Amino acid sequence: MEVKIDTKEKFTVVTPMGSPITDNIAATIANNCKSYLQNDVKNVILNLSNVTSLEEKAAETLASLQQDFYEQSVSFVICCLQPEAEDVFEKAGVLDMLNVTPTESEAWDIVQMEEIERELLDGDDITFEQND
Repeated sequence: MEVKIDTKEKFTVVTPMGSPITDNIAATIANNCKSYLQNDVKNVILNLSNVTSLEEKAAETLASLQQDFYEQSVSFVICCLQPEAEDVFEKAGVLDMLNVTPTESEAWDIVQMEEIERELLDGDDITFEQND
């Protein structure tokens, strides 16, 4: 399957260019996305605007991929989910676990907000000395 890759300053947008997404294709997408965890730009947005059909196991694989990213303190957002694909995620019982936005622009916003949140949380490690 052809996949379009667009790297920005804070994230990479991965866009599969067709349907259906089978379990094997989802595994390939997952492996490719995991490789970004080794890059300077680690956050990934998966744009599913061209995907109208996917297998239930593929939906589970993509949901697991998102969890892998968040365990590494890195953003993974799915955007532009078509109704047919959304139904499969729902049927697989993973839709509520996903970070999904209607548009790619909103996904960009989520990644940037999560980046700011991580920076602020990292700043909580500062300790203050109390003078008596």
